[in-house]
Amino acid sequence: MEIKIICVGKIKESYLSDGISDFTGRIRKAVPIRIIELPDEKTPQGASLLLEEKIRETEGKRILQKIEPNDHVFALCIEGKQLSTEQFSQRIAALKKEGKESIVFVIGGSLGLSREVTDRAQDKISFSAMTFPHQLMRLILTEQLYRVFS
Repeated sequence: MEIKIICVGKIKESYLSDGISDFTGRIRKAVPIRIIELPDEKTPQGASLLLEEKIRETEGKRILQKIEPNDHVFALCIEGKQLSTEQFSQRIAALKKEGKESIVFVIGGSLGLSREVTDRAQDKISFSAMTFPHQLMRLILTEQLYRVFS
């Protein structure tokens, strides 16, 4: 089994990249993990809803190009199901038992994910009812994946 994290935008803060590197290094002892960073579209201040949708669609097309047909996709989105760490671990274990070779986690940009990306996902999960910056979500996700594989 391989884990891929597809995310929009770069990590600029060293404390976040240090934490992500630490957790991915720990995860690699159990399973291969790869982070695929895609460029984000700049959103002008006061952008219209139409422009925001166009930005999500542009970023979504880039994301979908990185997903393989046999990938099992988790979309991290506010409308997703909230799982406990134990439930999350059980879901990953079930996918492993089913023989899934590649699990992909998708973290959108500051405007979230396009409908096309969430439609492609077999699982939609939310880590909280609160909103977190997408850069911080990468750290939270890698920490939770570390728990799953340790």
